[in-house]
Amino acid sequence: MNFRREFEIAFVGLKPGIHHFEHYIDDKFFANYGIQDFSNCNTNIRLELDKKSSFMLLKFDIDGTVDAHCDRCGNPLTIQLWDEFRVVVKLVDNPDEMNEQEEDPDVYYISRGESHLHLADWIYEFINLSIPLQKICPSNENGESQCNKEVLAKLSQAENADNEKANPMWKALNKFKDFN
Repeated sequence: MNFRREFEIAFVGLKPGIHHFEHYIDDKFFANYGIQDFSNCNTNIRLELDKKSSFMLLKFDIDGTVDAHCDRCGNPLTIQLWDEFRVVVKLVDNPDEMNEQEEDPDVYYISRGESHLHLADWIYEFINLSIPLQKICPSNENGESQCNKEVLAKLSQAENADNEKANPMWKALNKFKDFN
């Protein structure tokens, strides 16, 4: 099936009411979007579409995992994704103008003559928004970081070496860091 058609819903033929759709997303989905900072995506998208006469309420449930690297030490991580997003799609005569004026990112306008909803860009955005901004190794049961100790020691050494080489003018300003 064509990539574009796989993530389209022909809503014109749907009766008013709630309809359910599911999509499985893996790494092949992201090929059209370029290189990502994660891999091995195994995500299920459940979509609840509530069709009304002049608008639709979309509820996306994201559930799955992606593999990434710890921002601190570089260790591989598997990140659990779980999130929920809602979008209101309104049918109007001038969608381009309305989309430019709309300040709420959860409201989208399409033409009354439109027959399909294109979900791929929303799915891409919602998966990326489900990934934490800071990806760090979790702590163990003792509250200690599971980051690679060798890497952390090297980073500490590099930071100490940079501090020793610092301009004396900046060292004098450091005393104001802890000033309350």
